[in-house]
Amino acid sequence: MLTSSAIDHTLLKQDATLKQLDQLCTEAVEHKFATVCIQPCHVKYVADKYSVRVCTVIGFPLGATTTQTKLYECQQALNDGAHDIDMVINIGKIKDGDFAYVQNEIEQLAKLVHSSGENKILKVIIETCLLNENEKQKLCQIVGDAGADFIKTSTGFSTGGATLDDIKLLRQYSPNNVQVKASGGIRDSHFARELIQAGATRLGTSSGVALMKDIPSTSVY
Repeated sequence: MLTSSAIDHTLLKQDATLKQLDQLCTEAVEHKFATVCIQPCHVKYVADKYSVRVCTVIGFPLGATTTQTKLYECQQALNDGAHDIDMVINIGKIKDGDFAYVQNEIEQLAKLVHSSGENKILKVIIETCLLNENEKQKLCQIVGDAGADFIKTSTGFSTGGATLDDIKLLRQYSPNNVQVKASGGIRDSHFARELIQAGATRLGTSSGVALMKDIPSTSVY
């Protein structure tokens, strides 16, 4: 079921302005979106000014910073008022077969996020467009074992975004306590509904307002 509460209203453009952030947050309040998803440098501005749940990104978009760098970035974001942390894994480590590195990194971020207060959430971006089926399946288990709350398809800055097949795979192979977030290329309500039906419980999109205008005011299958 597609509702506004399933949407992370997103603005991650490099040239995002405060005026655009104000509009994003106003829309989020009006439509009751789950969060606003913004760059770390804007977290404090939004948290201080608006009564919205704030999501931000860590190690974004490449995931290639060190674990210590991600931890520092995450801690600052939490201090600034972030509620949801969407971290990017180190894709190169996956290609090298070093799944232990990736699991350890997720575990450290999960511990930091969950120890910072109630209702804090860690989502793990695995960049599905760069992975093969076996890698995706392994990561479903790793994300669950590491204690994260969501597995997320995409940054929206790579070679592809969310697909129905990937959502079905992530839902099939992830533990029941791990939810699935679809992101990247979600621009119309028909595709959004299909993603929800395939197993996603959260959608990351910059087109949240357009999606809401395209469906009844409550919900639709």
